[in-house]
Amino acid sequence: MKRYVISVLVENHSGVLSRVSGLFSRRGYNIDSLTVGVTENPERSRMTIVVRGDEYILEQIEKQLAKLVEVVSIRTCDPSQSVFRELALIKVSAEGAVRGAIIETANIFRARIVDVGVDSLVIEATGSEDKIAGLIKLLEPYGIRELVRTGLTAMERGPSVLH
Repeated sequence: MKRYVISVLVENHSGVLSRVSGLFSRRGYNIDSLTVGVTENPERSRMTIVVRGDEYILEQIEKQLAKLVEVVSIRTCDPSQSVFRELALIKVSAEGAVRGAIIETANIFRARIVDVGVDSLVIEATGSEDKIAGLIKLLEPYGIRELVRTGLTAMERGPSVLH
């Protein structure tokens, strides 16, 4: 199964997210990740939806999304023509001597320490899914206490805009 990243521009109303996610669940399509946020136009929100399937499933998803009144535009992101990013917050056990090594590891990944506790650090990292996964793997031996990832967000490179 191939992975697809779909950008969907929608009206910024309450209930739109529920209708879009309901469309997926009614048809038995799983969403790998879903991010939503307001755009430069406060009347519009942009969803980035990551799904797995074949060309037929992608076509069905696009057709079903297009039927929703609140959907303004749909575009499947071409990986070679798009920028993909994810945000992660990682709370790591950081007692005594290991604190410096954790900070150094975060710096290598251009991550930031956003909270310092007596026995823990919260690290903020942005980047590709592979970068985030690599950082997590290197932090695991220190003891990850809590982890949250936003899911993928995407935008096409160059002059093309979703509108």
